[in-house]
Amino acid sequence: MALIIKNRAVVNDDWTVVRAAEDGAVPAVDALPAGKVLVPFSLWKEQKDALASSRSKDELGVWLAPDDEPADLVADFDRIALIAVDFPVFRDGRGFSIGRLLRERYQWTGELRAIGDVLRDQLLFHSRCGFDAFAVREDKDINDALNAFNEFSEQYQGATDNPEPLFRRRAAVLAASGAA
Repeated sequence: MALIIKNRAVVNDDWTVVRAAEDGAVPAVDALPAGKVLVPFSLWKEQKDALASSRSKDELGVWLAPDDEPADLVADFDRIALIAVDFPVFRDGRGFSIGRLLRERYQWTGELRAIGDVLRDQLLFHSRCGFDAFAVREDKDINDALNAFNEFSEQYQGATDNPEPLFRRRAAVLAASGAA
């Protein structure tokens, strides 16, 4: 069984990511593997009623490609347990914006997972954008990747994990101590 990082711990991944075949064809709903599945947003848009009736909410997740619009999934939040965002290549950062939109604008509170070309170097930045689960690339050491969360002790800018920028946090400490 594959491993993922979830809530900063290495755990077994019991989800199957459904990808299109080389010819671009996505499997039919009745041909999906048993158990928990993460289906592409394109399949979800076309077959959401069939998918929702064939599985419980806890067995169904949707993954977004970098060019998918997260707003189009908001009405279906109550039908899925997990949203994943695909990072097809390391240098494609559009998924960071999708993560922030899902957490901040659209108020997604469920699991938000980074999949695809997910490497240690960006895990902390993923988490700052609201991701709480990470499918680290298979050829990388997942236990070493955990160290990424402790490499920086302080962040300057506000983000999903702490909206207050450093200058405001400092000002609050100074005001509370009477030094300002």
